[in-house]
Amino acid sequence: MGEFKPLVFSGVQPTGNLHLGNYLGAIRKFVALQEHHDCIYCVVDLHALTAQLVHDDMQGQIRSITAAFLASGIDPKNHIVFNQSAVPQHAELAWIFNCVARIGWMNRMTQFKDKAGKDREQASLGLYAYPSLMAADILVYRATHVPVGEDQKQHLELTRDIAMKFNLDFVDHIRRTGYGIDITVGEEPVHAYFPMVEPLIEGPAPRVMSLKDGTKKMSKSDPSDLSRINLMDDAETISKKIRKAKTDPDALPSETEGLKGRPEADNLVGIFAALSDRTKEDVLNEFGGQQFSVFKPALVELAVDVLSPVNGEMRRLMGDTAYIDGVLRDGGERARARAEKTMKEVRDIIGFVQ
Repeated sequence: MGEFKPLVFSGVQPTGNLHLGNYLGAIRKFVALQEHHDCIYCVVDLHALTAQLVHDDMQGQIRSITAAFLASGIDPKNHIVFNQSAVPQHAELAWIFNCVARIGWMNRMTQFKDKAGKDREQASLGLYAYPSLMAADILVYRATHVPVGEDQKQHLELTRDIAMKFNLDFVDHIRRTGYGIDITVGEEPVHAYFPMVEPLIEGPAPRVMSLKDGTKKMSKSDPSDLSRINLMDDAETISKKIRKAKTDPDALPSETEGLKGRPEADNLVGIFAALSDRTKEDVLNEFGGQQFSVFKPALVELAVDVLSPVNGEMRRLMGDTAYIDGVLRDGGERARARAEKTMKEVRDIIGFVQ
């Protein structure tokens, strides 16, 4: 039987401009993971419909995310880059998982409550059920690892719950078809078709906050463009945003303990640390005791140095949509072949006539 082949899957929604938080928290990690893992990276355009049904330029958004992947260093030849809607097996498996998952599980999803707000009766069924689609995104490739942030851990737990229930409910069918693998979950042996997906945490994830309010995450939905650094911002815009970033009147502390209660200072030091691949302690050893009038220009220089190559390559790629579309087409064909193998076996396990 062997073991599940290690495979990393992750996706990014094509909604709004990608910003520094997306780059440091996700995309740069995707680039590092491909050095030692088999990776599938997806532009999850079906998920984008849960946030907003009608988009003025969905194709442009999909291409922009793809350009960011490629400009940051993701290799579409040795790995797979594609858009979700090009692989209909995602939606097919999501329907099966809608039937596997329980209403009580969905009711516990805190992100639905946050996104639906007070008038949940007006939220779309897609927003309520999208954790099933997220589980299908991962498991249609029988992926074993997903790089996750804090806000996605609950969804990964749900993915594991769905995989386990499917494995247990269909265990006799899985044995009969011969597609299963013997694994141990906790101390229990399980004859499984789907793996128990594990979170992949590569070092501390930088939590990038708004440049206007250090208590809120940097977000593409914030009405103020000054709250974030977009990956498409040029050097002049990056400089202006950092110089206008909210701070306090005190000098930077010499130790990280001194950042407590100073969210804006903590955020800027954290951004400097993440961009330079250093720790906050290292940054404060260099800048502790200095005013922001000294620190901000150094941060501007660093941010421009790191982001300008990405920005320039994104702009070049966005001018060559035929190349981007070719990458997505090739990735979609390779992803479909893998996904269809899984779905053929899932149909056999369930008992559909093919």
